[in-house]
Amino acid sequence: FVLLVNPKAESKVRQGVTTEVVGNCGGSAAPAKGAALERAKRIMSGYGIDRVEWTSFSDYLNLLEKKGIAINVVALVGHGTVRQCVLGMENRPPIERELQEMKALVAEAMEAGAFGMSSGLVYPPGRYASTEELIELCKVVASYGGIYASHIRGERETIVEAVKEAIEIGRRSGVSVQISHHPAKIGGWGKSKETLRLIEEAREEGIDVNCDMHPYIAGSTGLSALLPPWVQEGGPEKIVQRLKNGELRKKIRQDMIEEKIPGPGPCGLVKRGMWDKLMLADCEKNKDLIGLNFEEIARRRGKDPFEAYFDLLVEEEARGMVVGFYYNEEDIRRVLLHPTSMIGSDGYALAPYGPLGKGKMHPRSYGTFPMVFRKYVRGESRKELIYDDGAKLLTLEKAVMKMTSVTAKKLGLKDRGLLKEGMRADIVILDPKRVADRATYLDPYRYPEGIEYVIVNGELVIDEGEHTGSLPGMVLRHK
Repeated sequence: FVLLVNPKAESKVRQGVTTEVVGNCGGSAAPAKGAALERAKRIMSGYGIDRVEWTSFSDYLNLLEKKGIAINVVALVGHGTVRQCVLGMENRPPIERELQEMKALVAEAMEAGAFGMSSGLVYPPGRYASTEELIELCKVVASYGGIYASHIRGERETIVEAVKEAIEIGRRSGVSVQISHHPAKIGGWGKSKETLRLIEEAREEGIDVNCDMHPYIAGSTGLSALLPPWVQEGGPEKIVQRLKNGELRKKIRQDMIEEKIPGPGPCGLVKRGMWDKLMLADCEKNKDLIGLNFEEIARRRGKDPFEAYFDLLVEEEARGMVVGFYYNEEDIRRVLLHPTSMIGSDGYALAPYGPLGKGKMHPRSYGTFPMVFRKYVRGESRKELIYDDGAKLLTLEKAVMKMTSVTAKKLGLKDRGLLKEGMRADIVILDPKRVADRATYLDPYRYPEGIEYVIVNGELVIDEGEHTGSLPGMVLRHK
């Protein structure tokens, strides 16, 4: 969505990104039909755009191409989006006809040039899907030689079981598997030893499995993602309706504390009463609260954190973003150093101006790749970036490899990812002694330093640290 709002991809190209993988974690801009179309309309209206100009995956890619983009785009089709097109937000398995409709939508996306399918199995409606449903859809993806990139079913207490499920999907469908933002979140700290062993064993078996990570202790997700699954059924309107019921609020609170099935990272903080580690990152109607943690919001409102959170959801119509400090440095380093891992931002192509400059979104959208050079190549820490602990763990060459050629190989991009004669001229010229992130959690919209030139498809997009306005990016289509 964001590249249709601002095609200059400011926050990404300025940190050296020349190709962006979009449509991760089960959510893609297309196809846009039924409930998925309504979702697309809500998202675009939030950026001040009152219409959705596409329906099919092909329409979406053609529109990106027509409008022009500063960087190259690799698009995944979201399982959650496909499910919304057919079943809406219903928590039930598809009947045979519906499954065939979903498979047809995935095939249509692959025919249009999608590089694979993503899933978000801790978010509705993705979490309503069985392993069998995912296997059936991944068989379609595998028949086109695509990948399956998964925000797995559990990244906390159940992370080992969730990795086993992702591997089983690869085993039974034949699809190439990518485990997204892999370091374990609170409740699963230390379990990366076991999950990485599982990945190694799967690869020895012949299953193509990789993982990726970003270097931040904090992650980010939607404001409503902290709620139990049953509360999220039906989408934003139903969420607000339930939260207006005092008796239901008591049950919701109890379910959030007991949490029988571990949800996203922030849920682990709530379960442990760690509201001070959860920060409001973006909203529309309570902008004075952005940047505060939920203990501070609760004190300001004279309520306990649960009631303050519920009230905020009602006022914001269940929309907004949070940042939560739920990763562990030891796990991040273990995944970073593993030979199957690559580095990705898990962020958006934003800009510090216009509709993409609101709120205090996660700094990873501005600083991920420069941060790796600063934190893990030079071993420097930043006091202003909370819980930042630098260590010399990677050579410059190894860091670059994990950002470029490893990723290109996984995606099957044969003419990108290497500085080599005959390859596409996607080139970043940086100062290895100076390249560093400047974005923080409280001041996230700061461009990095030390990246002077970025060339995309042979054309300068960043010249002496400034955007030229050029839009030489290409919509890459999987063949």
